[in-house]
Amino acid sequence: MDRDFSQPQRESALGIIVMAVHTLIQVTKALFFFLVYAFIKMGGAYSRYALLGIGIVVLLCLIYAYFSYLKFTFFLDKDKQEFVVNKGIFNRDQIIIQLDKIQQVNINQSILQKIIGVYGLKIDTAGAKGEEVSIKAIDEVSAYNLKDHLLSSRLATTEHYPEDVAPDKPEGILKISSWTLFKVGLTSNYGKSLALITAFFLYVIQEARHIMEVFDIDKNIVKSTFLSFTTIFSLAIIVAVLLLAFLIFNIGRTFYKHFELEIIRHKHSLLLSSGLIAKKNTLISPNKVQLTRYSQNYFQKRLNMLNMSLKQAHFGGNKKGDEMQGNTLEIVGCNPPERDELLKMILGKVPLKGKTFIPDWRFLNLPVFFKLVLPIAIFLVIAFKIPELKPFIGFALLYFVIGFLMIFISYRKHRLSVNQEFVIKTSGIWDISNEILIPSKIQAITTSQYPWHRSIDVGHLCLHTAAGQISFKYGNFSEIKQLVNYWLYQVESGREDWM
Repeated sequence: MDRDFSQPQRESALGIIVMAVHTLIQVTKALFFFLVYAFIKMGGAYSRYALLGIGIVVLLCLIYAYFSYLKFTFFLDKDKQEFVVNKGIFNRDQIIIQLDKIQQVNINQSILQKIIGVYGLKIDTAGAKGEEVSIKAIDEVSAYNLKDHLLSSRLATTEHYPEDVAPDKPEGILKISSWTLFKVGLTSNYGKSLALITAFFLYVIQEARHIMEVFDIDKNIVKSTFLSFTTIFSLAIIVAVLLLAFLIFNIGRTFYKHFELEIIRHKHSLLLSSGLIAKKNTLISPNKVQLTRYSQNYFQKRLNMLNMSLKQAHFGGNKKGDEMQGNTLEIVGCNPPERDELLKMILGKVPLKGKTFIPDWRFLNLPVFFKLVLPIAIFLVIAFKIPELKPFIGFALLYFVIGFLMIFISYRKHRLSVNQEFVIKTSGIWDISNEILIPSKIQAITTSQYPWHRSIDVGHLCLHTAAGQISFKYGNFSEIKQLVNYWLYQVESGREDWM
């Protein structure tokens, strides 16, 4: 059933609950340590006052959510092709979004929304820092009807679809199985998971110090207990346990984000859905994609799979939050035929590498000096002054060998391939990535050259897009200038829009 959105209307009344819980969570995060301290230090006689205070906070959150619900309205102006949102309790705000500026529409459902039977809808544009508009409670039929209205202004002539492959009905082109996700968790995203675990442990240590101060726990007792624990287990067992915990965390994180990852092709858009607890549905238009990237490491190559990412225009730096709701959409665990099918959908054809440009050997100089020679020299000077560090001098040699090998691999993989239709940048050490750019997406070009490189004709190139940059370092500067002139001619003479 088609809904009419031409008149101002509110969210579902159940949205009051969603907004109240969301506000309560924010307040609890801000006052968490204060609340724990209050319950510990307060006697039993004051417990009722603490509960009364919590009740008042909950009531205030409900009142705030109710007035937010009353003041939040939205409607679709079809004549002006605009989506208009009015919100704000004290300061009234009006947000007007041109339909052709919408990059993606997310239809999500958290645990709470699933319990009360509503959906959340988020609209993302290139000029917004985060999502432009967030509707926290709307029924399923209205959500998908509104999505269709918001995307109805897109014409097939602006897409990259060939006439003979544009389907009239939705068509599934990729679905990732649980076994594939398990393999993805074992073989990728090590850096992200390690960063999350490190941040978590730093947070736990910081909070543990506060708790020890509250309970007046002797830090020496904790330290001696930890040291006695390390003597029970050997260092090898501890490392093995930490490695197993890291892999389990990485696999769990992969399932949480990408469970039941599926891509469905509509006539003028792609629908990406995934999520273990909170299901996320993201609808994007292929012509909004600025950069297309796929990467593969040694283990993934042996397992015949790879990861892809689609980068859209964003405001300033990368947005925070999940990739499925930011400017970068991740597609993990696809095989080469599925990758080629997606590339056809987004780019119109599978890009082939043209003339390949390689960097000069001077690519190695600065990384070797600043990342290897200088740190090792500083360490050796300190080690010869501090006898306790001398047994670790051998590790400095190992660090140099491994570091030089990694820098040399990055030099061998640093390549730029150019043909009439595409620019492909290859880079990486472990995960070898290929970034694909259509020349019409280029917004600016920067070239640079160090004064001491003029005589040897070596310089650098940077292609700026709305989704990020592609850099090629230490190339032949005469060839770089020829490429720049060629791309400028393509951009100025072409008729394709960058979005």
